[in-house]
Amino acid sequence: MLELKALLLTQGMHGMVSQVEGLAKALKLNFKHQKIKLKPFWNLIPPKLTPISENLLTEKFVCDSKIVISCGRKSVISSIALKKRLGKEIFNIHIQDPKVSFKYFDLIISPKHDNINGDNVIQTQGSIHYLTKKEISENSKYLQLDKGKKQLVAFIIGGPNRYYDYSDEQIHFIFNKIKTLFTPDKFKIIVIPSYRTPERVIKKAYNTFSVNHNVIKTIDKKAYLCSLSIADYIIVTCDSTSMISEAAVTGKPVYMAMMKANRDTSRFKSFYAQFKDLGIAKELTDSIDNWSYDKLDEVNRIAPLIKEKMKKNGII
Repeated sequence: MLELKALLLTQGMHGMVSQVEGLAKALKLNFKHQKIKLKPFWNLIPPKLTPISENLLTEKFVCDSKIVISCGRKSVISSIALKKRLGKEIFNIHIQDPKVSFKYFDLIISPKHDNINGDNVIQTQGSIHYLTKKEISENSKYLQLDKGKKQLVAFIIGGPNRYYDYSDEQIHFIFNKIKTLFTPDKFKIIVIPSYRTPERVIKKAYNTFSVNHNVIKTIDKKAYLCSLSIADYIIVTCDSTSMISEAAVTGKPVYMAMMKANRDTSRFKSFYAQFKDLGIAKELTDSIDNWSYDKLDEVNRIAPLIKEKMKKNGII
C-alpha cells in the first residue's frame, strides 16, 4: 500500500527543486527527490509528441508515495505514466504549464504569468518556492558583515537562458550601473551568484565589486539566505522569476536588473508587470526608492486549497 508522502520529480535544476520541495513542505509531507533523465532521443521531443511510457527513462524508479509532484518539461511524461499505471492510488500535481492536456493531472499549479486556466488549475502570484521566513531569519548572522552605518544591498545574479544571453556588454552595463548607483560611502553590496551563474560572470563581479563590497564566489545557500535577511534592498537579475519570487517573501524593496532579451519575452513581461502592480518590485533605474508591501507567501496560501482537492479525491 502506498504511503502518504510525496515523490518529487524534476530534472534537478535548482528552481524546479525549490518549487516541488516548497510545495511538499507546505503540505507537511515527507518527501524524496527523483531526478528524471530521459533517453537521449526523447530529450529533443516536446511532451505533447512523446509516448506515455516509463520506458523512456534512463533509470527506472519505484513510486511508493500517494502524492507525485512534478516540475519541468522532462518530468511531465513520468508523472502521466505513473498516473496511468496507478490511477486513483496517487494524486499527481504538476507545477508550471505542462504543455499537454490538463486531464492527465489531478492538479496543476501555475504562475499567473503562464496565463493558463482550468477546473484543475490553481494560479499563483509568481513562482512558489521552498524559502521560509523562519529559515531566512535563522541564517541572519552567517556572513558576519561589519556594515557600519551603511545600508546593505543584496545583488543576486541568475544566469543565461533562452531569453537572456548574459553577454559581456550586458553584464558590464548592469554591474557598473549598480556600482555607480549604490556608492560605497552609503552602501555595502553583497553579490550572490546562483547555480546558473557562469564562472566568467562571477570573476567579473569580483573584479568590479570586491574592493568596497562583499562578493560570494561560490554557490552558498546560507550566504543567500543571510543576504535576504540582512539586506535593506534586494536586486535580482531579470532572467530569474524564481529568485525574484523568493525575494518577495522578505517584504523588502526588490529591484529587477533589466537586460536586453534575444527573443520574445511576453511571459517575462507579464511577470514584471504583475510584480510592479503588487508593489513588490521595480525596474532598476537611476534613482533609489524605499517601499514596502505584504510579504508574498503563495505556497502556504494555496496549501489548504490543495488539501481540499486531495480530500475530495479520497487521498487524505
